[in-house]
Amino acid sequence: MTETDSPAPRGPRVFATDDPNIVGEAPQTVDDDLAADGGLPAGRSAAPQGASVGGVFLSALAGLVGLALVASFTSFVTTALAREDWIGWTATSLAAVVVVTGLVIVLREIIGLIRLGRLARLRRDADTALSGKDIRLERKTVAALVDTFRGRRDLSWNLARLRDHAGDVRDAGDLLRLADREVMAPLDAAARRLVLKSAKRVSVVTAMSPMVWVAMLYVAIENLRLLRGLATLYGGRPGGLGALRLARMVVTHLVATGGVAMTDDLVGQFLGQDLLRRLSRRLGEGVFNGALTARIGTAAIAVTRPIPFLDAEPIRLRDLLPELLRRAKPQAGV
Repeated sequence: MTETDSPAPRGPRVFATDDPNIVGEAPQTVDDDLAADGGLPAGRSAAPQGASVGGVFLSALAGLVGLALVASFTSFVTTALAREDWIGWTATSLAAVVVVTGLVIVLREIIGLIRLGRLARLRRDADTALSGKDIRLERKTVAALVDTFRGRRDLSWNLARLRDHAGDVRDAGDLLRLADREVMAPLDAAARRLVLKSAKRVSVVTAMSPMVWVAMLYVAIENLRLLRGLATLYGGRPGGLGALRLARMVVTHLVATGGVAMTDDLVGQFLGQDLLRRLSRRLGEGVFNGALTARIGTAAIAVTRPIPFLDAEPIRLRDLLPELLRRAKPQAGV
């Protein structure tokens, strides 16, 4: 065929959408594409793969090993307890120690959870009494607060002053304000020192740690210890489960208040962009982790404090950062 015999190019045509003479091509599906490429037979779709044979094998093997260890340990304990010689008596004594200490641990965990719940209930009652100006509920809350701190030698003088002046209070809210000034203010000062010490330790260890995972492990342990220390200071004394529950409450509080973003903004505000650029990477990580620990501490104070801040000065991160960063600035200028 020559150029003269080639058909003329087709131009645009106008047609109706309901014209029965128009026959459209069916859209090609993904399965048809795969079948055309030789990936799958035509008419079959790609089904999601289930558990592999190797995974089932490893799971079954791990189950057999665990079952063998449990059976071996059970057989050993049963045989040792059935003996009448010194081995049997030693096994019996060790089993008794395990049972008794296990019960003590469980009891301490339960008591710690109860105490945390009591702190939360005191906070709810105090907020309700203040919002509703309920004097009866206010006196009941202050009485429960005194019961919580009864027996604390460091608060004996403060509790005595609260009892001496409680009879002079007449207006709603003044009794809680008195308790805030006389009882909670000294605890807030101790909590502030506790948060600063923990934040400084985290900052130094993070800056000097040669391995990242060591620093991360220490930061996690230090933060859990800080949470337990603050809860104990305010009358909670949680155990392991109580500390984990408190950590969840603190994380919820941080998420609700945007605490992590605020920590980053405040660190940049206090150090300045020029100083941040001059900081080494290790020192910058130490400063930020210390500030984040301080933010977690302030959130833990807000969560575990049995009554809200009234006359006492609230503990805020911007008040802790200058003292925390006091050692970082001279080091940055070196």
